[in-house]
Amino acid sequence: MSDLTAGPLSELAIIRRSGMIESRHFGSLLAFAADGSVALELGEPDVEVLPRSTVKPLQAMACLVAGAELSGPELAIAAGSHTGEDAHVAIVSAILERAGLGEHALGCPVDRPEDEETFERMIREGEGRNRLRMNCSGKHAAMLLACSVNGWSTADYLEPSHPLQQQVQKTMAEMTGVVATHTAVDGCGAPLFGTTVRGVAASFRALVLADPESPAGRVAAAMRENPFYVGGSGHANSELMVNMPGALSKGGAEGVIGVATSDGAAVSMKIIDGSPRATTVIALAVLDSLGYDTEAAARFAHVPVLGGGKPVGQIEIGADLRSAITAARA
Repeated sequence: MSDLTAGPLSELAIIRRSGMIESRHFGSLLAFAADGSVALELGEPDVEVLPRSTVKPLQAMACLVAGAELSGPELAIAAGSHTGEDAHVAIVSAILERAGLGEHALGCPVDRPEDEETFERMIREGEGRNRLRMNCSGKHAAMLLACSVNGWSTADYLEPSHPLQQQVQKTMAEMTGVVATHTAVDGCGAPLFGTTVRGVAASFRALVLADPESPAGRVAAAMRENPFYVGGSGHANSELMVNMPGALSKGGAEGVIGVATSDGAAVSMKIIDGSPRATTVIALAVLDSLGYDTEAAARFAHVPVLGGGKPVGQIEIGADLRSAITAARA
């Protein structure tokens, strides 16, 4: 494993406030055109990174391969990072019920919902933080269902050596083309297998082009048909898929994201400072440069910087990415 360094990385975005560049986001990016050729390559797309929740679609796919019967909202939430709204909790609870398990079996930590309206209501009603509201509970419930149908132990389902996690690792290697050399613990407690930015882009391209009846195709279809369960109300991943039919989008913590179009164009990145605030802006700019109509998702392509509650600047594409896009168009 080679640790990321700031030196060879590329400027992908800047934050401009009141006419001044306040911050710069550097990282690595890889984009495939629809025909599979490399359209853009910046930074170090072949250095191993921790993909975080961006690879939840691959973890959900592994659950299908292991025999978990998931479809529709259940499969979408297994591949998503939900905002903890009541509808999300209902689906997670239903998966657990089919596994013959309760909330206590979830290995993810107790947390608050990311949806502010839901959280404020919980405070008013005296509902405490719990595992069902944690944004990864759908993935964990799906993992537990896969264990249940196979008769595998559930107490240790988060151990990297567990049969389910071995299937996850195998699925990730097959879809990304990268054999992990580093295994970490994700924020939710699940094993996290390393991959590369190129590997993430390749896996998203594979998901959207997969046979609809295959595990990969079923995951992609469930996410695109049920975007609310991939994220939630107003969530960037959900809204991008709503406004760009056929697109697949899944971001993760620490500045990682994968986005693909229905015909196989794909873009992924890792922002070295870990901030996700510019990732969707960057992804949409890349898709726009490849000729895709992103206007319907303009809300996420043009993000203002606020001062006193009013726009005083915006997130902009960085110099290195802008130059690469210009060169690719020439």
